Amino acid sequence: MNLATSAAPGGRAASTPLLGDAREPTIFEMSVPGRSAYQLRTTGIPERPLSELIPSGALADSPVPIAEVSERDLVAHFTRLSHRQFSVDLGAYPLGSCTMKYNPKLCDTIAAMPGLADVHPGAPASLTQGWLAILVELEESLCEITGMAAATLQPSAGAAGELTGLLLMGAYHEANGDRRRRVLIPDSAHGTNPASATLGGYDVTTIPTDERGLVDLDALRAALDTDVAGIMLTNPNTAGMFEEDIAEIAAAVHEVGGLLYYDGANLNAILGVVRPGDMGFDIIHMNLHKTFATPHGGGGPGAGPVAVSQRVADFLPGPKAARLADGSYGWITPERSIGRVHGWHGNALVIARALTYIKVHGGDGLRRVSERAVLNANWLRKRISKNFPAAYDRMCMHEVVVTGTELKRQTGAKAIDVAKRLLEEGFHSPTVYFPLIIDEALMFEPTETESLQTLEALAESLDRIADEARVAPENLHAAPRTTPVRRVDEARAARTLVPTQDARIEESG
Repeated sequence: MNLATSAAPGGRAASTPLLGDAREPTIFEMSVPGRSAYQLRTTGIPERPLSELIPSGALADSPVPIAEVSERDLVAHFTRLSHRQFSVDLGAYPLGSCTMKYNPKLCDTIAAMPGLADVHPGAPASLTQGWLAILVELEESLCEITGMAAATLQPSAGAAGELTGLLLMGAYHEANGDRRRRVLIPDSAHGTNPASATLGGYDVTTIPTDERGLVDLDALRAALDTDVAGIMLTNPNTAGMFEEDIAEIAAAVHEVGGLLYYDGANLNAILGVVRPGDMGFDIIHMNLHKTFATPHGGGGPGAGPVAVSQRVADFLPGPKAARLADGSYGWITPERSIGRVHGWHGNALVIARALTYIKVHGGDGLRRVSERAVLNANWLRKRISKNFPAAYDRMCMHEVVVTGTELKRQTGAKAIDVAKRLLEEGFHSPTVYFPLIIDEALMFEPTETESLQTLEALAESLDRIADEARVAPENLHAAPRTTPVRRVDEARAARTLVPTQDARIEESG
């Protein structure tokens, strides 16, 4: 490890990385006693022992260890780290099923306005009429977009929205004196679907996919009975196909008294074209960070609003913002509410960003979002078909799932090798090995925000990788070789959560 070091008080060394270093030191390794990232002028206020200001029982036995670095070193450290990260602002991020599209900065500008950012969530309704209007308008917009009757903005992410939807499903059935125990989920579903159903107290029955890449109707009918609480379905599904038999599926589930839950992860494909409510769905969660271009990942902030049909509206979480009879805005709680699922009112600044995105695009603009997302996916499907044929070679929606089975047979290079090698080309990897029903799956979702030139560059990179696999497959097995973190052992990462120093050196090359 190349570090510029100098003597420091206490026998420690101040460590500053040289340009081109493979490993960035931690901020504690850079720490030198007495250094500070800020300086204050002398105030003239005399120092007093903490024991005079804070009860002794609340004081620690020793100071909390805090890194002591200069502002110069602090800014350089985090700037270097930021340059090692890939993001939607840096380049194409075709991570299938995740809709990692560019986030317009206008939405950030609006969310940063003092009138929005500086309001305390505990302020009374009389002082927050503008915020309540925003919450109500977004709810109404989402209901119009999805064809639903009412919504809650509380859930903080898609998975939280899934659990909320399943709790609503359970509350609906219990209110009818009906305790149902099973939820149907296709075998191509997102992994959170069975996890959420289990967490919600249900048993999961898996429905297979047919040769078209769609729900097997015969298997669905065979699984239906009066113990089925509902079905969790993504449409278009995770194979990138639109469920052509959705009306028949909805009728069959409703006939036995079940509800239809829509996983909104793929909503970006159908904005302004078709609505889940019109398909027969009763509950839908929406990932605002996917479809409506709010910040995505990093543990938050997220938002996963849930919209419902009229039959489920009375069970929504509360309190929720509402337009009152006198024209003002206030808070209401639905008659048979399941209660809160999030503190305060959800992640409000994310909600403000989403409403900005919707208002800027308008209904016609949102439809163009979906049309271009579908066009981009199908252009890419045809362009890379020579080396990476689609698993279901017909019109896809906003994402295309291709298979590397033939390339693996010819060269030994697997889907994971292709994905890792693509990082060296300056593109984020696609989703690999998902859905599980497709062998050597690579799922690309270019989104509507990528240009034709970017898609062509991506396709050229994939062609180059396929050609390389045929002459030097060992290069793919070793990739990535030019990134800050090299090829890692994913299995070891699962077994050893805290890597050893030897592992760090090996993985950084």
